[in-house]
Amino acid sequence: MNVKDALVKEPIYQQLNHLLRSLIDSGEFKVGSKFLTEREICERFQVSRVTANKALSNLVSEGLVEFRKGVGTFVRGRPMDYNLRALVSFTDEARAAGKRPATEVLEFKEYLARFLPDKVASLLKVAAEELVFYMERLRLADELPVILEKRYVVARLCPGFNREDAAGSIYAAWTQKYGLDVEGADQTIRAVNIRGADAKWLQVREGSAGLLVTSLGFLRGGNPLWFERTLYRGDAYEFHNRLGGIQPAGRPIGRFLDGATD
Repeated sequence: MNVKDALVKEPIYQQLNHLLRSLIDSGEFKVGSKFLTEREICERFQVSRVTANKALSNLVSEGLVEFRKGVGTFVRGRPMDYNLRALVSFTDEARAAGKRPATEVLEFKEYLARFLPDKVASLLKVAAEELVFYMERLRLADELPVILEKRYVVARLCPGFNREDAAGSIYAAWTQKYGLDVEGADQTIRAVNIRGADAKWLQVREGSAGLLVTSLGFLRGGNPLWFERTLYRGDAYEFHNRLGGIQPAGRPIGRFLDGATD
């Protein structure tokens, strides 16, 4: 059996998927433009309405197109790249992907450390009466919500930090406005299902796939600066990395465990 024979024996909707992906890759339909309707697919490729619907649904699940109720189906841009090797500003990340970044500050408050979850206060190494900033931010690319971030910041390390700073790149604020030397962060990443209020903020269906990044950020010398739990839409991001050589299994690589999110 040659390759041609194998392709012919593929289910029709899979062959149609390949053809529709090719249309998007060819540039016939630009990012943001309206894609073919079910009827147009049926007429162009001589397939049934059921087959056309199944192929379109697959493209939506793959993140290549998005359905807007009452309007139609539109071509989406490529997923954004999450850099696993360095801290990169979301603003710079979005612009590099050709998207317009925006931030909505959903909440910005000050808390005494004694009111924080015990493990968060322990990780940040703050005394009971120290102040900690807490923020919730929704990050958007081309007006599409892609990240829901919940972050605690040690106030004494950036005492003038405010809601206005939180509305922009906090990495830029920390390094340029407050002169902080951010060394890096330890992270854990795991797959989750997005539910409840989080699904509403990110405008996804209940139970949609997401990626939860739990991170402890620190300054040069190891002083903790922030702790965050950030939720990424699974259809909006690709995580890219280049691995080094083979290492023994079980070697610890971070300063904390995911249990710190309790």
